[in-house]
Amino acid sequence: MKTKYFILAVLTVFTALAGCKKALEETPYTTFTTDYFKSPEGLQSAITSVYAGMRFNYGPIGATLLANMGTDEFSFGDQGNSGQTLELGTYQIPPTNGSILTPWNRNYSNINLCNAILKFAPDVAMSDAARNVIMGEARYLRAHYYLLLVEQFGAVPLDLGSGDLVFTDVAYYGFNRLPTNDVLKKNYASMISDLTFASQNLPVTRPAGAFRLSQSAALHLLSKVYLYRGYSDAKESTDFNNAYKTAMELINNKAKYGTDLLPDYSLIHKQGNDYNREVLYSVERLPLNNVNNEVLSPGTEFAGKANISGNLFTSNYQNAAVVGGVSLIDDRPLQYNRPLRQLAPTAFVYNTVFADKTNDARFDCSFRVMWKVATLRTGADLETFKTRLASVGFALGDTAIYLAPTNARAAQLRAMGKKYKVIGPSEYYSNQNKTNLIYPSLKKYDDSVRNNFQDVSGRPYIVAKLSEVYLIAAEAALQDNRVADAVPLINALRERAAFRSGLNATELAARKEIMKVTAGQITLDFILDERIRELCGEGLRWPDLAVRKKLVERVKAYNPDGAPNVKDFHNLRPIPQDQINSVVDPAGDPNRNKYQNPGYY
Repeated sequence: MKTKYFILAVLTVFTALAGCKKALEETPYTTFTTDYFKSPEGLQSAITSVYAGMRFNYGPIGATLLANMGTDEFSFGDQGNSGQTLELGTYQIPPTNGSILTPWNRNYSNINLCNAILKFAPDVAMSDAARNVIMGEARYLRAHYYLLLVEQFGAVPLDLGSGDLVFTDVAYYGFNRLPTNDVLKKNYASMISDLTFASQNLPVTRPAGAFRLSQSAALHLLSKVYLYRGYSDAKESTDFNNAYKTAMELINNKAKYGTDLLPDYSLIHKQGNDYNREVLYSVERLPLNNVNNEVLSPGTEFAGKANISGNLFTSNYQNAAVVGGVSLIDDRPLQYNRPLRQLAPTAFVYNTVFADKTNDARFDCSFRVMWKVATLRTGADLETFKTRLASVGFALGDTAIYLAPTNARAAQLRAMGKKYKVIGPSEYYSNQNKTNLIYPSLKKYDDSVRNNFQDVSGRPYIVAKLSEVYLIAAEAALQDNRVADAVPLINALRERAAFRSGLNATELAARKEIMKVTAGQITLDFILDERIRELCGEGLRWPDLAVRKKLVERVKAYNPDGAPNVKDFHNLRPIPQDQINSVVDPAGDPNRNKYQNPGYY
């Protein structure tokens, strides 16, 4: 492959700091040879480096766009109408698109590092228990990196030049992807083998204040891999049943694995509650610590390992909050994120999927629809700002913008003479209606603990939650022709979604009853809608649709920006052109297009 797999000979590694801090904190050291990984310290440094590599996949702009853009959930905002965002959002995706390079260029180096750990670990002088944990971490992470590749590109090489799943430290320019059906079968078999080992050898529970891997994370990913294989050309007859059984092992033994559903959906993504028991695995970052988070240029770094996810879903609240020439929201207050306006929810999300915003609290828990008068100014500048506000009848803390749930409610509030800006759903920004540059803004990634408004986030990025395990189990039961077994799993989430603080017991019971569904209502499309309600914007949607072969159908139905161009071949991304150009065929065949996914040559 083009990437030269001798990287470990000159690898910059990271080692966990000793002491009282439980979070996974990294410190860069100098260059080492592979001999370093034959020691306990070197082995631990290597595994910590592989953990840190996941930051490339969760939080930066390329990874966030790749996972969310051009789906039934999200299209592009008014600043996402060019470059790689526009290409992904309109399905005019060339093999040179920058976002597809994120998993390709980064994940293979970490896979090879996992291969090295697994090669050297058996001979390192350490206890068998400690060795098995490190090997369990390496095997989970290798499977995770491979899944990120397979769900985007289909079959990808296991042989990087020295054999399947074998560490290589020499440059290799072949491309062991053919025949793709055989390679895909090996991809899934290797992921299942790795995750089975991890589910048996990782610690049973996750540490309270860190995102070291545990058996619960491995069971989650193993159930997902079984489910995904069940939809693939590599499917086996037992896949859906195995997905169900694996998920139910975790659901039925929550106390053993140290996890549970929170009673209040709003608490799952609440800042300051990042280590709650519903979260099985997050990619670690630490607040106000850009050095540790491997961010070199906090104000301008959008790629690399910078977590800017919160900014990408944020609409132009500053433009909308102008009254009498006075901007009511000034200097991009930290609580409202930097409005980079790359990802905008589709009308399908806020009008249809979340049609019931009364009994189901998840829309209000997931999206910001109200902005208040705020500023970052201090001292004399603050007093001047207050005077300007008073001139148009506002003060700090007043409501500035409200996105009403229906057009009728917007009209009602305007008729009541509300002084703040009221906008109904028909007036939200879309690429068919650009009058207002504002729309419901995903707030799951909000981070008000930053150095300044341009700073990136220091919050962990949630990758796996117990709620998704319920959804996987329900879907697997449906596909295994046991829909009755899906009902209590779906209802557990829907009844939890009825909770809002302030409801009395009678009100809550009534709403829970309304939220319940029966077996006759549960179809794959219903579960896909439920996945939006539970997991909206969490970096899952594009593979959700593509793996299940539902991408074209649902984009054509619910995303007017992607509908004109999306085709069946878009269920896979193109192999990056640089990779194709670099291949040296071992038989001397000059036709490199045979390595490319159909539709992209």
